[in-house]
Amino acid sequence: MLNVVAIMGRLARDPELRQTTTGKNVASFRIACDRGRRDANGQSQADWIDVVAWDRQAEFVCKYFQKGSLIVVDGRLQSRSYQDKTGANRTAVEVVANNINFAGPKSSNPTPMGDNGYAAPMAAPARPAAQQAPAPSYSAGSNDDFALIEDEGDLPF
Repeated sequence: MLNVVAIMGRLARDPELRQTTTGKNVASFRIACDRGRRDANGQSQADWIDVVAWDRQAEFVCKYFQKGSLIVVDGRLQSRSYQDKTGANRTAVEVVANNINFAGPKSSNPTPMGDNGYAAPMAAPARPAAQQAPAPSYSAGSNDDFALIEDEGDLPF
């Protein structure tokens, strides 16, 4: 069976890192994924997708992402059942992340060390007209390099 999910969106809140009783890291977070269309009132519509990441992926997302960060997640869809505080049976559907990637420019995902992203791009220095290479002329020269190949209609395969 095929169970593949790929989502790109923004984090609804900071990821939450926990540890299981066996010491495995697990992070949970929610992604707001734009549906790409507006409702009758002209408001954008979004889906709120719960995501779970384990081990190194959990550490990565908690270290480099925070609320509002643009993120790409691919993984698989998983459902689980549990009882809430009132004893009612509930079902949760969530994405279990296989890969987590940055989706925006570095400046939109500042690191915890306070790095504000890349510096503004610098323009390349202008070259004087004398140093610029002339444009190639494809129509000049002889056609000796391009000889007609004679064949009898037979295909080589």
